[in-house]
Amino acid sequence: MKGEKTDASEYLKKMKAFRVLKEPVIKQVLDSLMLPAGSKGLDLGCGDGYYTLMLAENAGSGSHVTGIDVVDSFLDEGRALSSKFNLTERVSFIKDDIEDLSFEKNSFDWVFSIDCVELFTRDPISMCKKLAVMIKPGGSSFMLNLSSQKLLPGHPVLEARLNATASGMAPFAYGMKPDLHGLRVLEWLQKADFVNLSAGTYVRDLISPFSNDVREGLLNLFEMRWGNNNPGLSEQDQLEYQRLCRGDSPDCILDLPGYYGFFTYSLFQGSKLSKVE
Repeated sequence: MKGEKTDASEYLKKMKAFRVLKEPVIKQVLDSLMLPAGSKGLDLGCGDGYYTLMLAENAGSGSHVTGIDVVDSFLDEGRALSSKFNLTERVSFIKDDIEDLSFEKNSFDWVFSIDCVELFTRDPISMCKKLAVMIKPGGSSFMLNLSSQKLLPGHPVLEARLNATASGMAPFAYGMKPDLHGLRVLEWLQKADFVNLSAGTYVRDLISPFSNDVREGLLNLFEMRWGNNNPGLSEQDQLEYQRLCRGDSPDCILDLPGYYGFFTYSLFQGSKLSKVE
């Protein structure tokens, strides 16, 4: 149990470090959705609830968003945040598992997930079918995934090798079926009978010089995408990776004058039929 708490605490720390990079992209996405006023939404895998609150604010007064996660400490953090920002009447946090959702039919106007479905389910089509039951006719499903990054300008070969390691491909892994890849979300939604399918990609540009919190967020992103000591690299590439991507290295790539990089999030969405045809 102590080990599980430590893992959750470390994960929460990393989520917060990445937030400074991620939040501007999430805001772009939410502004494009135009969530219905007064609607009821579900935030799958809500983590510490920060984005659950953003969803509630975006949907406006009269809305309510339920965040679910399996980690109690994350849910407690979400409740504390909702109290801090005076949103306790518009959000709630419930312990539930995306693999075994327990909500009733037609419970929500929309469902939203950020970096969740691809990470935590190995039967996404079945999960999408469950979502279709819980969403009201005419409602929507939105799934947002980190989809690419270019973070090592001037070192494309090393970055390609990093992206080809087990860590760089995660949560996809060697031997997994192609239809489990995170860019196949529209296929999952289509097989669950969603209609009006669409997708779009949002970019977060990264230009030096960086504030301390953005720099820390980028170092965290390096580790999140490629690990700390990536075992999939040759010894020479490992040394080069450490030289470029460690914050205490005198050659850290983030300290380059004129550094530019980016990462992208892709949003996949579909609607439930308004009536049975």
